[in-house]
Amino acid sequence: MKTWSSSLLTKVEKHLIAREYWEGHSDLFCPSQKRSNSIHLAVFVEPFLQFLLDGRKTVESRFSIHRRPPFGCVKSGDLVLIKESGGPIVAVAEISEVWYYQLDRDAWDLIRTRFARQLCVDDPGFWQSKASSYFATLMQIGRVEKLDPLTCAKRDRRGWVVLDRHDRQTNLFSGVR
Repeated sequence: MKTWSSSLLTKVEKHLIAREYWEGHSDLFCPSQKRSNSIHLAVFVEPFLQFLLDGRKTVESRFSIHRRPPFGCVKSGDLVLIKESGGPIVAVAEISEVWYYQLDRDAWDLIRTRFARQLCVDDPGFWQSKASSYFATLMQIGRVEKLDPLTCAKRDRRGWVVLDRHDRQTNLFSGVR
C-alpha cells in the first residue's frame, strides 16, 4: 500500500529530475549511493510563506514544548518541501545551516537579536506565542525553488514531517534512469 508520503516523493521526483540545479546533487539522484540528506515537509502560514518565496525570510524557525521534529532531525543539505497551510506544496528549499537551542533566557535573547530580521518577525505577539517553548530549531534557507503546485494528501495537524531520513538506504530518485 502506497502512503501519502511515498506518493508525494514520487511527484516531487518528477518535478525536480529535469531541473539543472538538482541534477548536480549526485547523492539525491544516484540510486547506487546512500543518500546523506533527509527530505522534510514543512507547513507554512501567511505571511511567512510569501516572505520565504520572495526571499525576504532567510531563516525558518520551529519552536516546541517537547523534542520533536525538526529538532535534532534536520541538517545542512536537507531538502524541505514547502506546503501552504491547507493547500498544495509550492516550493522546495535546501537547508544551508541549522541551529538547535534548549531555550533559556540567554537563548531567547540570542534568537531575538540575531535572527528576528531574517525570520521576518517584528510582531511582539509572535514571541509571546512561543514563550512556553523549551526547544527551538532555526534553519538557514539556502535555495528556494518554486514548483507548480503539488497536491498532498497529508491530513494531520503536524507542521513538520520527516518524509525520508538520511540514515535510510532509500533514494528519492531511485526509480529514475
